[in-house]
Amino acid sequence: MPDSAPRPQALSRRRFAAGIASVAAAAAASPVGARVRRLDAHETIIGTGDHRYRTIHNFPQLPDRFTWQTTHGVALDEAGNLYVIHEGKADQKDHPAIFVFDPEGRFLRAFGSEFQGGGHGIEVRTEGSEEFLYVCGYQGVKCLAKLTPTGEVVWYRKAPMEAGCYAAGEDVSTKPTWTRQGFLPTNFAFLDDGGFLLADGYGTFRIHRYDKDAKWLSSFGGPGAGDGTFDTPHGIWIDRRPAADGSPREPTVMICDRAHDTLQRLGLDGTHRETLTGFGLPANLDTLGGLMLVPELKACVTLLGPDDKPVVQLGRAVERLNEIKNLRTQPDQWLDGQFVHPHDACFAPNGDIFVAEWVATGRITKLVRV
Repeated sequence: MPDSAPRPQALSRRRFAAGIASVAAAAAASPVGARVRRLDAHETIIGTGDHRYRTIHNFPQLPDRFTWQTTHGVALDEAGNLYVIHEGKADQKDHPAIFVFDPEGRFLRAFGSEFQGGGHGIEVRTEGSEEFLYVCGYQGVKCLAKLTPTGEVVWYRKAPMEAGCYAAGEDVSTKPTWTRQGFLPTNFAFLDDGGFLLADGYGTFRIHRYDKDAKWLSSFGGPGAGDGTFDTPHGIWIDRRPAADGSPREPTVMICDRAHDTLQRLGLDGTHRETLTGFGLPANLDTLGGLMLVPELKACVTLLGPDDKPVVQLGRAVERLNEIKNLRTQPDQWLDGQFVHPHDACFAPNGDIFVAEWVATGRITKLVRV
């Protein structure tokens, strides 16, 4: 059962529209950079032009009975509640891996101990009048699952052996298999027909397509040098943004081809369309209006405009990763307004941003538009 605290009244509404006009207008070009303006001891502004944000590091707070354990993913529900998934520690199986906070960052509930030691991707999806969590785990968990917002399991799946690309026994294995025949899924993307795509980002490097009942249908991709093949296809998203001139555009699949430092755009059938370069280990994606949000493990959160050009790079301090060995384990060396390893990020409907970092102590940052 979920570990719960009294539920405060929701303070805002999460709307899953394709875009919001006010944010789309903000996608006009502005200087790229990560200029930081320190206002006082409690407020740091990062960004430029129309893309400036007040930085609130360590935004949500856990009760003392829990500990932060390498934060991996973030998602928002319609009420503005924030869901955070930890990788978690395999030797603490009774500790939850998923935590829920209200719009002010106050703890609501916790659950998901079944994902301890491998919690990875998390998304909220509205289906009819209900909301559900889609969760996947890697390491020793090796699964994908659909949950209610309070943690009840709707379905739970292991490796799709019918895909013909997995080693024998991979559908029951709980041992990490860092080979191209292992199942180590990372993230989801949702299709208009009710089905979804699943990125096996650390396993076969394939993208699996499932129907609305989580039945495996097909797959594409696999290991390779690019142009429809991948090296760690870690993040995945269906890009439904309009074109730069505002006209409708055919939905496409965007893949964070992380180890190649690129984003690949593909058709829904997996056919390669184009490759975007210039990233530093891009990890995940989200969109709002004409903007695309790209958290990069190399100390940066990038916003792309409708033309897929960067409009701002936030918290970028890549040089510190080279200067300070294993910076992710040294919170006393972290600086306000700078990131260490952004692993996931999501938009709020008003354009605020939540960032989860792959750091040993866990860290969730809220970026408030100013």
